[in-house]
Amino acid sequence: MPDVDPEEFRRLGHAVVDWIADYRAGVADRPVLPDVQPGWVREQLTPTLLSAGLPEEPQPLAGLLDEIDRVVVPATTHWQHPGFFGYFPANASLHSLLGDMLSTGLGVQGMLWATSPAATEVEQVLLDAMAAALGLDASFTFAGGGGGSIQDSASSAALVALLAALHRSNPDWRERGVDGTERVYATAETHSALAKAVRVVGLGKQALRIVEPSPGSLAMSPDALAAALRADSEAGLRPVLVCATVGTTGTGAIDPVREIAHAAAEHGAWVHVDAAWAGVAALCPELRHLLDGVELVDSFCTNAHKWLLTAFDASLFWVRDATALPAALSITPEFLRNAASESGFVVDYRDWQVPLGRRFRALKLWAVVHGHGLSGLRAHIRSHLALAEKLAGQVREDPTFELAAEPSLALVCLRVVTGDGPESDDRATRTVLERVNASGSAFLTHTTVGGRYVIRVAIGSLLTESSHVDALWESLHDEAAKVLANDPDDRRDPGHSGSTHV
Repeated sequence: MPDVDPEEFRRLGHAVVDWIADYRAGVADRPVLPDVQPGWVREQLTPTLLSAGLPEEPQPLAGLLDEIDRVVVPATTHWQHPGFFGYFPANASLHSLLGDMLSTGLGVQGMLWATSPAATEVEQVLLDAMAAALGLDASFTFAGGGGGSIQDSASSAALVALLAALHRSNPDWRERGVDGTERVYATAETHSALAKAVRVVGLGKQALRIVEPSPGSLAMSPDALAAALRADSEAGLRPVLVCATVGTTGTGAIDPVREIAHAAAEHGAWVHVDAAWAGVAALCPELRHLLDGVELVDSFCTNAHKWLLTAFDASLFWVRDATALPAALSITPEFLRNAASESGFVVDYRDWQVPLGRRFRALKLWAVVHGHGLSGLRAHIRSHLALAEKLAGQVREDPTFELAAEPSLALVCLRVVTGDGPESDDRATRTVLERVNASGSAFLTHTTVGGRYVIRVAIGSLLTESSHVDALWESLHDEAAKVLANDPDDRRDPGHSGSTHV
């Protein structure tokens, strides 16, 4: 069956673009969270897709868009909503959507240089340029002996960093596998992606050493790390990788990268820096201090798909040794052999990741930088810093609340103060979060700090302005006032949210 002809595609494409534009124009008027029960979407689709079966004949696009309006949108958490303050942002600017359309339109499978020279070399040049814009050392560029790639996520970046670290630690690893002596180091604040990577490569839970934070801090203690490395080495164990985080998910804690790198160097351990959320802030010269010491580490990752206006997925990952990943990951069956790869003069990105195939992700990042400019990206980040600073000031001035940790960039962690002790504070804080989420105007997530329940306010949505943060603060304050007034619905039944939100 022939594909749709270009003119018909033009007409259909206009309809899809119009749908997206209308959705984005009205997203702020929707509740952030869907009001549906588990299984609702399946119930809606079962009559048309299961009971009646998939259509035998082509159907008009209008019918699909109608179904998306009827079923998909009501069951969608609206990540682009200005009231989305949960997790970390997932900016998907319309510029990045245009770049994604160009990528999909080309239909490239960029696993090898030979399968798309453009996909490979655009990514190389763009990642070198982004390294310079972030202030990374020249050793992270291809010209400097390293290089960058766009992974699907920081989780994948951590996994390939660990694989490269295993190979450097023991080149026989590719033939013999792990031997149980390997050790990996992180803090309790480190993203769970690292623990998952340890599990995926077969090291087991015993291989992951949790390093204590410095006193009065949530950041890794260099002294505690040095002691753990020394004790393991003396016990005949092998320090393989240390993961330092710049902007932890829970509280935005920033590990002292320079001191960590010095401690790890004494034992030959690979140092990976996970700056998935916070790293892009280094585009602003006044925030370059966040990356102090990164020039000493082996790999560095930051996500363009969080705070840098680029639609998921686009995780920027650099190494200082361009041979490290291919040495650990390259497997070349006969059907992938070609003259360009054999020459040694090209990069085959399939050797820089776990999957073989890869999309032309660089186009959407290029579209973002082209459409917004570095000045626009910096303004985007700085606006959120100012909003977070204002919110933190309001928390400090209100005895109903307290900061659970010092604000980190655009992340503010707070809790309710009841005056009746930690357990009462935790119940009240949980209730306030649940009721704010149930209102539909905002979405918050939580963490724990020292075992205490904490509300996270992650400011970063593309559409979030001062008025939205002001409305959130008013909602938080009003719900906390009900708690302190001993409203039975709020104080006695902290699990009740008055909503079907899960």
